Amino acid sequence: MPTIPMAQLPRAIDKAYVPPVKCQGIKTALVPFILQSIRWEGDGRWIEPFLGSGVVLFNALPERAVVSDVNPHIIDLYRGIHSGDITVDAVRAHLEREGERLRQTGPGADESYYYEVRDRFNKEGDPLDFLFLNRSCFNGMIRFNKKGAFNVPFCRKPERFRKAYVTRITNQVAALTDRMAGRDWTFLCRDWRQALASCRPDDFVYLDPPYIGRNTGYFNTKWPHKEADELAHLTRQLPCGAALSMWKKTQQRQNAHIPQSWSWAVERTSDHFYHVGATEDLRNAVVEALLITPGFEAPIP
Repeated sequence: MPTIPMAQLPRAIDKAYVPPVKCQGIKTALVPFILQSIRWEGDGRWIEPFLGSGVVLFNALPERAVVSDVNPHIIDLYRGIHSGDITVDAVRAHLEREGERLRQTGPGADESYYYEVRDRFNKEGDPLDFLFLNRSCFNGMIRFNKKGAFNVPFCRKPERFRKAYVTRITNQVAALTDRMAGRDWTFLCRDWRQALASCRPDDFVYLDPPYIGRNTGYFNTKWPHKEADELAHLTRQLPCGAALSMWKKTQQRQNAHIPQSWSWAVERTSDHFYHVGATEDLRNAVVEALLITPGFEAPIP
């Protein structure tokens, strides 16, 4: 059977769906580039070991997927939406209630309620509290300390959850609920090596690991060069196709990891600008690379 561009499963993407979770390094603007650069028959499973915001999965819309992340809170939220345990009404009610309490705490005291919710989340791990914190923390970051506690400060906007903003988030959840409906998707909290070990010949693997040399990890993990090199080696040995997203260069420097560890892959590039990040050096123009298993790249238009 001849391969076809992944973008035709189910359609070419002109404008990406935006998921309810924000995080540094989110690929929303890069979704058309990613999906139109790879080829896959779609017969197996979409394997994604570094799920993050989930934006690529939620736009690719494979019939079957096994996706994972080391961050259990992202997995719990999306697993709950997929199973129906987390509904649009529940999300709306939670954000309206907690947002109103944030607003009513008064001038100079609004930070205290944000930190009250943050402390509660770090004790109980409620997925709806995670969503609340993600949409009211500084610059939409996801960051945890070495003990696994969410530690991003408040965005200092007590009026954050106005009606229009809550509606935007609940609309994203509603759209995601529709996109997930009837799809055989499994959400797991596990190490990326376990995900790669489960791959079969008909599968396709999309990789969006922490960016080497850019300090963009988000859950109690470091991403040393040794682990990045191991990922490149194991990806090359996979029985199926794969594609990895990685920064190639900025105005100041180039990523030496790509020629050192991914010279065997087919490279496609696209210009991008990151708006989310803890510091200015993470919010700048970047040339993004997509590194693809040979034979799984789509023809250049």
